[in-house]
Amino acid sequence: MAANDYYTSFNPNSRRDDAPLPPASTSPQRPHVDTHLVHNTISPVTSPFSDNTYPAKPQNDFHTDSSYHGASSQYSSAPDPFADHNAIPMQHQNMKYDPNTSPIEAEGQYQRGGRHGRRRSRKKGWFAGRVPWMVYILTAAQIAVFIGSIIKYAVLTGRPIATTPQFNPMIGPSTPLLINMGALYQPCMRNTEGVQNSSIPVGWPCPGAKTNATECTLSELCGFGGVPNPHPNGSIDDKPSPNQWWRFIVPIFLHSGLIHITFNMLVQVTLAREIEQSIGSLRFALVYFASGIFGFVLGGNYAGTGVASMGASGALFGIIALLLLELLYSWRDRPKPLRDLAMLVLTIVIAFVLGLLPGLDNFSHIGGFLMGLVIGICILHSPNALRERAGMDEPPYNPVTPGGRVPQFASVKAFARQPVGFFIGRKPWWWAWWLVRVGALVGALVGFIALLQNFYVHRSDCDWCKYLSCIPVNDWCEQGVLRFQETPSKRDLFAVDRARMLGMY
Repeated sequence: MAANDYYTSFNPNSRRDDAPLPPASTSPQRPHVDTHLVHNTISPVTSPFSDNTYPAKPQNDFHTDSSYHGASSQYSSAPDPFADHNAIPMQHQNMKYDPNTSPIEAEGQYQRGGRHGRRRSRKKGWFAGRVPWMVYILTAAQIAVFIGSIIKYAVLTGRPIATTPQFNPMIGPSTPLLINMGALYQPCMRNTEGVQNSSIPVGWPCPGAKTNATECTLSELCGFGGVPNPHPNGSIDDKPSPNQWWRFIVPIFLHSGLIHITFNMLVQVTLAREIEQSIGSLRFALVYFASGIFGFVLGGNYAGTGVASMGASGALFGIIALLLLELLYSWRDRPKPLRDLAMLVLTIVIAFVLGLLPGLDNFSHIGGFLMGLVIGICILHSPNALRERAGMDEPPYNPVTPGGRVPQFASVKAFARQPVGFFIGRKPWWWAWWLVRVGALVGALVGFIALLQNFYVHRSDCDWCKYLSCIPVNDWCEQGVLRFQETPSKRDLFAVDRARMLGMY
């Protein structure tokens, strides 16, 4: 994105007493900066989330900024009680001062003077830095939905946890109740083999069933206003067909039990919160929802037809993908990049291996991780090494407001006023990386459209894909497939509670 060249004058009324900002100099020499103060406030390592830029030519005026990314941690200095100090840091923490980098070029690192700046810099722990609104809102919504599912099941059955006909090991309601509340379930979303083309009526379990009896219709099981019920001797091409497409989105907020939601929320309020503070709420929301939705779309195509899938796992794997990109982007700036990479790869491999066990949705994990990588390439800035070579010519075109503060969305407004200035003077490596970004975005869109087309139109299957989400032992790979039990008058869906409940990570 474009960097901004800001010009302003020093505010003589600043109340900062320890180290006032030096006045802007009109001389060709670089103004003097208090190295002791900057040594304690500026990190020379540029995180891929902060998008600090390198001037294309010597910049004599140090009042420049490259406000490209949304989040800045300018007030975050207190330790975080939720932070994992053994985890891979979002930024290299070795505090060194680069005399060639001005305080304002290190976006958000030089704390603003005045009483307000000192008051905000004293924020501690969980409330330090930019407020991660998306994480707070998502977490509150997901907890509320889980509580609602417990209450609804308790109203229908008289107990909050499913114990009959099968016990829910995740400590939550039954599978039919979760399907009724919006879990990904293919028969509620499209015509399904063995359902629409059955020669006799098909019975389905009720959301509040305490036995294996199948006394409800498909419409009653799916809820949300219902779906067209299949009729005997129908066709796989019957119209109208079930089309609850929102089941690609709603399951992000739905969890199968207390254990499931606890693990997901722990990851969300720690790792995901830190990443939102680094990249901003808008970019975080884009990666989160794109990864979660794509994971469910991938699972809808290749998981078993009787699978009920739910959870924020795919979305969180997209956030983990951003962490991998951050590591690769800042490889040369890290003291021990191989160690960091080994730790992260080990974590990812363990999660994918666990996804092969019954009850875990590996398709959601894989799809979310891949989409997180692709969207991350599109919305994060270039790798540090490439920025030094190709991103050195960020054309200035946007002034700051009086007092040195950058207005919100200033870069976007400036680009709208002078779009041509963003592309003038760019080097070949800059254009090459933007071609990579465009290619990644096009690939993501093509893949998403192709999977949706396959889900609703072609319905082509992949015989070996199931082994990405199961181990072929004890009939694990046969779980989640719709099985029907013939009765004298109808076909009953056999033991839907034994169908694999996915998304439990």
